[in-house]
Amino acid sequence: MSRYALGIDIGGTFTDIVVYDTSSGRQFNRKILTTYDDPSRAVIDGVNALAEAGEFEAIDTSRVVHATTLFTNALIERRGAKTGLITTLGFRDTLEIGRERKYGLYDIAIKKPVSLVPRDLRTEALERMDADGNVLTPLDTASLEQAAQALLEAGVEAVAVVFLHAYMNPAHERQAAAFLKQKFPNLSVTISSEVAPEVREYERASTTAANAFIKPLAESYFDSLADKIAATGIEAPLHLMISSGGLTHVAEAKRTPVQMLESGPAAGALAGAYFGHDDADGKLLAFDMGGTTAKLCLVDGGEPMIAYGFEAGRQERFTEGSGLPIRISTVELIEIGAGGGSIARIDELGFLKVGPRSAGSEPGPAAYGRGGMEATVTDADFTLGYLNPDYFAGGMLSVDMDAALSALDEIANKAELARAEIAWGIHDVVNENMASAARVHIAERGRDPRDFALLSTGGAGPVHAYYVAKKLGLKKLICPNAAGVASALGLLVAPGRVDRVATVGARLDDCDMVALETAFQALQDDALSVIAETGLDPTTTSFQRLADGKYVGQGFELVVPLPDGPYDDTTRGDLRVAFEAGYRDKFSRTPMDVPVEFTNIRLTARAPVPGGELLGQATEALPGDAIKNKRPAYFPEHGDYMETTVYDRERLAAGQSFDGPAIIEDQGSTLIVGPGAKWEVSAGGNVVVHLPN
Repeated sequence: MSRYALGIDIGGTFTDIVVYDTSSGRQFNRKILTTYDDPSRAVIDGVNALAEAGEFEAIDTSRVVHATTLFTNALIERRGAKTGLITTLGFRDTLEIGRERKYGLYDIAIKKPVSLVPRDLRTEALERMDADGNVLTPLDTASLEQAAQALLEAGVEAVAVVFLHAYMNPAHERQAAAFLKQKFPNLSVTISSEVAPEVREYERASTTAANAFIKPLAESYFDSLADKIAATGIEAPLHLMISSGGLTHVAEAKRTPVQMLESGPAAGALAGAYFGHDDADGKLLAFDMGGTTAKLCLVDGGEPMIAYGFEAGRQERFTEGSGLPIRISTVELIEIGAGGGSIARIDELGFLKVGPRSAGSEPGPAAYGRGGMEATVTDADFTLGYLNPDYFAGGMLSVDMDAALSALDEIANKAELARAEIAWGIHDVVNENMASAARVHIAERGRDPRDFALLSTGGAGPVHAYYVAKKLGLKKLICPNAAGVASALGLLVAPGRVDRVATVGARLDDCDMVALETAFQALQDDALSVIAETGLDPTTTSFQRLADGKYVGQGFELVVPLPDGPYDDTTRGDLRVAFEAGYRDKFSRTPMDVPVEFTNIRLTARAPVPGGELLGQATEALPGDAIKNKRPAYFPEHGDYMETTVYDRERLAAGQSFDGPAIIEDQGSTLIVGPGAKWEVSAGGNVVVHLPN
């Protein structure tokens, strides 16, 4: 009988592998440095290491779930396929024109995000739909063939087809896709009506181009990874995490890989919501910090907040409008700072700066002994005594402390500070950067951070979470078991999920409610087919209906949840009430006597994964004393190093409580607790830290 579930998360620095034994409730983890030349190599090395250690049997694996930052990195670094664009005649410059709004109004040296498709690779075909989806000019296949041939002669490997108003009627795009696949079978084709079937030409074209750009990479990567996993003896199908926090099957991910751009961070947010629910009443700031970046997600009511678009490859890291718009459903995340590999420096004015440049895994921090020479956050954390050089990544990675100290001394000399002072400065600057960004993110959503608990995950998250929580004025910090591989664990609790959208342009006061219900039913039928293809039971699927609504005359929409269907003339008023409730929650008041218009409708389908509900149940502590030893660690409250008790996380039992300061170690992460705090192990196995007032 199959008993193991395997989660694989490829990050910018480490690849995390988790095996969960559904029969015993135990989990086995590996953190391996990510192999940039071939990311699948680290995956297979980790899987084989766990199998060789006798921690699972490949043949008894029931499911494999994977998330990766590979496609995000390819998009940012422009390492995708050479991509062309075919548009309706007269619209080849949509990607270049973009939006009129400048993200830096007074910046005369502003840089627009560079299109994934240069102008010489954008061609046109003769066809035209009107805004209602009626055919004005039939598709001229001769012009289509001529456009495609010109792109092929220019060396294009992938083509995005974006025809005007295809969101209302995709017939011409589907005809074009069938024609191109027949004429040019080796050409990768993406059509906008399959990727982003919603109004607004620039955003739709940008999303379709991004999908085309990474699609050949995704197809070859998924095929290669599936073959390599099968070669280990695992017969379970490969499932992929999508950005909205759910699972899909390989064929769907290969068709629209743009859905996976935020898959790794989404898994971390999902894990935070799952493991922290009982100890924070569903009100969490899920804080995930790894070797390259840190992310924060607001969890309210037990669910991560969802956004319906984000920006990739921003010119200005934290400035909205400076990146490429991607219209997909995604867990709403903010990148709030640096990771363990972020490099510290003294700038021209003598100020200490940390990041955004990162050492990654190659060459990595100086402490990794792989050629890195510059001081990083990880080097500072070793120097402060927070990390154990003899037990880093569970002892699987040897640490060169001499190189770490040498790197710290070089920057300390430039700043004319002692080694401990510069190390604490690096640690504190990173914490302040993250806390500052978090304050803005939370305030923009009308929340008070003091109402939330901070849940820390990632290899570096628990090291920094205590002082981030202090800066935010929080009272509680939560750290789940195996926090260092929480994103991989999040993969194993994710449900099957499908997000669908359609443009309807319906005014509630006079729209055809039967037609609106028919549109929702079409989305539901499509979602159910994907759920079934993912290998899940369609009868267990739950649905949530939403709409992008606005008052007539407004320029942009607000996404609001709607009541369950079916809809008819008797439910027209219920839909308006639902929109007004969402509008009032966002803006506090509603205008009087203004009609409501739904631009797009949305459907989210979720199906539970059998066995996922068992994950995270507390397991018995290993026998033996939980206290490992003591070592000096730096705490600013004391102003110097303090002899600090080090605890073995796996030997801590539910119900135990202690006073800070403390260092709590497991194989993948280290939790730091400052002086004056009290901490305990909850019934669910989380370490819950109560910060001093």
